[in-house]
Amino acid sequence: MAKTGKHVCMSSDTARLDEISAFLARAGWGDADLHWFDQDASTRRYARLTRSDGQTAILMDAPRVEDDPCTPEMSAEDRAALGWNAMTRLASSRVDAFVLIAEHLRTAGLRPPLIHAHDSAAGLAILEDFGSLREFARLIERGTDEVPLYEQAAKDLARLHAHPKPEVLIQGDDRWPILEFDHIALGANADLYADWFHIYDDRARMNDADRARWEQTKDGLIAHPMTFPREFTLRDYHAENLLWLPEGRIGLLDFQDAVLGWDAWDMAMLTQDARRTVSGSATSAAIRAYLDATGKDETAFRERLAVIGTLNALRIAGVFARLIKRDGKPRYQAFMPRQLEMLARNLTHPAAADMRGLIADTAPFVLEASS
Repeated sequence: MAKTGKHVCMSSDTARLDEISAFLARAGWGDADLHWFDQDASTRRYARLTRSDGQTAILMDAPRVEDDPCTPEMSAEDRAALGWNAMTRLASSRVDAFVLIAEHLRTAGLRPPLIHAHDSAAGLAILEDFGSLREFARLIERGTDEVPLYEQAAKDLARLHAHPKPEVLIQGDDRWPILEFDHIALGANADLYADWFHIYDDRARMNDADRARWEQTKDGLIAHPMTFPREFTLRDYHAENLLWLPEGRIGLLDFQDAVLGWDAWDMAMLTQDARRTVSGSATSAAIRAYLDATGKDETAFRERLAVIGTLNALRIAGVFARLIKRDGKPRYQAFMPRQLEMLARNLTHPAAADMRGLIADTAPFVLEASS
């Protein structure tokens, strides 16, 4: 049985630990020490495996305990009945999604971790160990110039978007569809703002009439991206999930929720980071690098960035409000001012005028964040 290190295992589920030990033995890592990392908010958890010869790898433990993901044939009613993952087309932390999308990214010239072994049904995988403290966010905190990092991240996005966009990924017994980020998913995410922000901040208002107006305004805003060109979208492309590797390439993490979305979603996640302020110089450099690499029209791209940025900022403001009020996690309070500032800035674009009007009437203080 693999040895659990002094960093105490985060689970007391003996059956699961036995399943992990059996998987590691089959994969040739049965004698490795296991040191569990501090866990994030997801149902996944990770541990560093260390063999006696010093070789390391990362164990991904992602049991199938979440709601099932969406399948291509599901109706809106089916998705609503199944739950949040199906509504928003999230992958439910599925190992098969991670493995297949990693291979697609590799064929596009990007740098996901190598997959040493995996068992999709069991929800387990052994990944290449990229090492510690290489995340963009940690490097920048220690004084690394952020501009080259963000330029390279934008160039990698351009490389991904030049690669063929698959409808389905297949490898052995694993099969994973790449679904559209559709109006249902966008609407469910944006609704988090309407559901929670007024509960978080009593200066905001959302009565029945406001909610009816919200639905109409939201649908009008969502109609824009339904006409935008589609791109393979990683969805969580930001400084906590990007690593600067010794060979000068960007290592990728947390991409299993990829969808057929838009260039502006990943660029909004990159440059309008919910957890850290991205400098104006880094933002400008990233946008310029992306446009230069793709040859896309800047005016049209900035419209997409404002519309998608607005929808994303509404989503994240709602997520933070729910985390604070429902889940009792006050640390997210520190991120809210930055998030409202980004929302306010996106709302200055003419394409978001109707949503700006609604926010002006129901939460006018939000618009002051960009002044």
